[in-house]
Amino acid sequence: MHKRISRCVELLEEDQAIYYDGPHSGHVLTHTQGRIDAGTWADYMNVGMEHGCFDMTGLAEYVRGMVDAGPTRSGHRTPTVIVEAPVNGIDATHVRYNAWQFRQILGRGVHGILLCQAESADAVRAFVESCRYPHHGIGVDPAIPTPMERMGGAIRAKDGGTDFAGRKLLGIGTRGRGSETTAAPVWGLSAEEYMERCDPWPLNPNGELLLGVKLESPEGVANCEEILAVPGLGFAEIGPGDLSLSLGYSTIPPEPYPPEMQTARDRILAACRKNGVAFLQGCNEGTIIERLDEGVRVIAGHSEAAAITGRAYQKRKLPV
Repeated sequence: MHKRISRCVELLEEDQAIYYDGPHSGHVLTHTQGRIDAGTWADYMNVGMEHGCFDMTGLAEYVRGMVDAGPTRSGHRTPTVIVEAPVNGIDATHVRYNAWQFRQILGRGVHGILLCQAESADAVRAFVESCRYPHHGIGVDPAIPTPMERMGGAIRAKDGGTDFAGRKLLGIGTRGRGSETTAAPVWGLSAEEYMERCDPWPLNPNGELLLGVKLESPEGVANCEEILAVPGLGFAEIGPGDLSLSLGYSTIPPEPYPPEMQTARDRILAACRKNGVAFLQGCNEGTIIERLDEGVRVIAGHSEAAAITGRAYQKRKLPV
């Protein structure tokens, strides 16, 4: 028996890297494909809805196929499933107006969401708040009036304040009841258990939800330290495709990156390490060990060979 619903949370909690497969522009979202992907070598399947179809019926069938064909090779009920949402994280207004996307995605029983084009801490706080139930209070500004006070007319700020160290606090979660009856069976939990455990990890040590951000614009890089200090994030990445496009490159430069992109990558990695956020980067069999030693913990590249090499390397380094 595994203590975690999500294999990815289980591994990251032990400082082990996680490896993913699945396209960034859509996926075959059918029951049959879910049955196939239940046997994946990867720790999680990425479903790209930023540019692929926003297909909630297909997503529901896909995860149902995983459940029907499970358990996975590791013994978990399903692989972790993380969806790239269509909304751009440009500012808090964009995110709040499109929070319905997160509710729809989470209601299908997935285990995480990646916010693309994250450009400000306010936008990312709104993202985290949109994915949380309001009864979860970890990381929430304690100065916000209580529900009883608000029923009496007290006004709460739209955003949380700051703590004694000047770090931003969260506002109240805005996800409501209604989808727990569809999501909970995917996780193998009762509706009540699901609502307790579907909270961002590592902010909530008992949480199972992985929330990530993609920093893929000059503004996202400029604000990366403040963004990555927002409570509730589990992983982050540089978006080399869109970042290079904004810098004038018509094609994505291969690694080693041009100096300006390498500087951005190193800055984001440093901010991730400072805030306990797992950093995502593409790796292959030849680069995986170097990346693991740098601290990369979420591995793109769709390479089973890299996963075999990286897992064996980290296993050898574990204390006896």
